[in-house]
Amino acid sequence: MILYVNCCVRSDSRTDRLARAVLGKMGEYTELHLPSEDIRPLSEEMLLRRTALLQSGRYDDPMFRYARQFAEADKIVIAAPFWDGSFPSLLKVYIENVYAVGIVSSYGDDGLPAGLCKADELIYVTTAGGPYIPDFSYGYIRAVAGTCFGIGKTRLVKAEMLDIAGMDAEGILSQAIEGIPEMLA
Repeated sequence: MILYVNCCVRSDSRTDRLARAVLGKMGEYTELHLPSEDIRPLSEEMLLRRTALLQSGRYDDPMFRYARQFAEADKIVIAAPFWDGSFPSLLKVYIENVYAVGIVSSYGDDGLPAGLCKADELIYVTTAGGPYIPDFSYGYIRAVAGTCFGIGKTRLVKAEMLDIAGMDAEGILSQAIEGIPEMLA
């Protein structure tokens, strides 16, 4: 199963358009539209509940539906626009809810994380109005995917400089879309 984690809030999102072009080359997928979900940051009460459930091995609890879905995906495509030097906070909240030890990750005797996710690849799709700086967006996702979730391959698909005066935003986006087959080869 290909999991499409859509973090685009705008109905005419350029990031979503680019991601759907990627998905169109990959096959059928299941979409999780984060803005439509009731995802919340973990509170103290939620953390205590999560810890108790994980310690008792109750991974089937509804609290872990995002973690189970993420762990069971064969491939993952995340679409998140580049906002204020990173991605929308909703994506971080989602990752926080996905990161359930025993479902997506475990810890070895050395204390280091070992991934439990089935996915062999994660594709991060983004667009930026200005220059794209991956450090606090794709860089974070790549690190957590590889180090903590065990997803060995990550790729970045981007279109940048879309809101700079004099730039051809539609041309830049079209060029990024045209490059997808080569990128997926």
